Amino acid sequence: MSSGKSMLVSEMVGEFIEPNPHLRVEAFDGSAFGPEDADLVVKVTSPNAIYQLLMHPNEIGAVRAYVLGDFDIKGIDYADPYPELRKLLSLAPYVKKPTPAAVAKVAAAILSHGLHRPPVPQTEGPSKFARIKSGLLPHTEKADSETVSYHYDQSNEFYADFLGPSMTYTCAVFDNENMSLEDAQANKLRLILDKLGLKPGERLLDIGCGWGSMVITAARRGIKALGVTLSKEQAAYAQEWIRREGLEDLAEVRVQDYRDVPEHDFDGICSIGMMEHVGVKNYQSYFEEMFRLLKPMGRLLNHQITISHDRPDGKPGTDEFLDRYIFPDGDLGAPGFIESCIHDAGFNVVHQENLRQHYALTLHHWNHNLSEHWDDAVRQVGFERAKVWGLYMAACSLNFEIDGIQIHQFLAVRPDRVGHPDGKWYPLRQWWKA
Repeated sequence: MSSGKSMLVSEMVGEFIEPNPHLRVEAFDGSAFGPEDADLVVKVTSPNAIYQLLMHPNEIGAVRAYVLGDFDIKGIDYADPYPELRKLLSLAPYVKKPTPAAVAKVAAAILSHGLHRPPVPQTEGPSKFARIKSGLLPHTEKADSETVSYHYDQSNEFYADFLGPSMTYTCAVFDNENMSLEDAQANKLRLILDKLGLKPGERLLDIGCGWGSMVITAARRGIKALGVTLSKEQAAYAQEWIRREGLEDLAEVRVQDYRDVPEHDFDGICSIGMMEHVGVKNYQSYFEEMFRLLKPMGRLLNHQITISHDRPDGKPGTDEFLDRYIFPDGDLGAPGFIESCIHDAGFNVVHQENLRQHYALTLHHWNHNLSEHWDDAVRQVGFERAKVWGLYMAACSLNFEIDGIQIHQFLAVRPDRVGHPDGKWYPLRQWWKA
């Protein structure tokens, strides 16, 4: 860039970041910012990186540039960029609050070369506004079916690459940091079933059952388990798994919206990693539906990601990256609000716990697995999508660690309003092994 208004990329970086010993930026124009021995080296490989950030000076601009390779980081593992994200986070003290004059100076330098619209990654989905414009109102049955399919109906083999043999796409529960992922996932399923306290012959509904790990585990205990999912890929996998196990008399998985389940009087319901798709404004009606489906004294176990603090603007607890690339219409609520909704639906909430650290550990295992199976993951979904997934999981693990998000389990009982003074309602103290 060589006009009167032009700036080197290193000069642009200097308008927004203080010189420091930790960061070096090397640009396509031959300029560099920061020392050669910095432990984080960012390479701006194309002018498109600048235009991406000009068009979207937020996470979308940065994600587009990263996914398309317009900037790169020296030594990064695309399947597990967690170390680099940690280093980027540590640069926060060196970020300047840009002055209007600095922003205008940089924008003028960029626009002196003309306004270019950089490409959009093929793996990026439409914005929320575009989905609504096309008739997909958030959290209607049609919209939920399409958004769930967008996330899950990619390739069962791809999910196996990072989930491992358990095919369990929710937070595991670790006894200690050295516990294997498979043992921790089995421990999570055991914990949920123990909290529900179901006996052989009793009936369980698993809403958003995924690939069927809970349905299979429950059926092995003699529990009659029904799982529902909106993903055809997941249902096909689960049905084949049930057949392999010879559990057809006890287990069933359907492609069905939870609002269309015709059965009722279940002894227990679990909702594991499902509420993120429901929408905060629908929490109350969701739990009222669970109340209707359970028999009196039946138990509900709700396991979901939460935000650590309510947002003062009242907007949903999600960001644009997750909405466009990972979970369209995803939405998170704060734990206090969720517990109030469960209570107001008529339940007695008898226990809740925060498993925040456990999800960070789970995600580290998934990133490691993705790295181990990177070549197959790219064959399954393409380089862009695999790269997005590595970024998504690493960013989430970091967010759990810094307490930006949490994950809670809520155990609730539908009372029958009789009272049960003899203690037969449920045991006086915790009846499961933590």
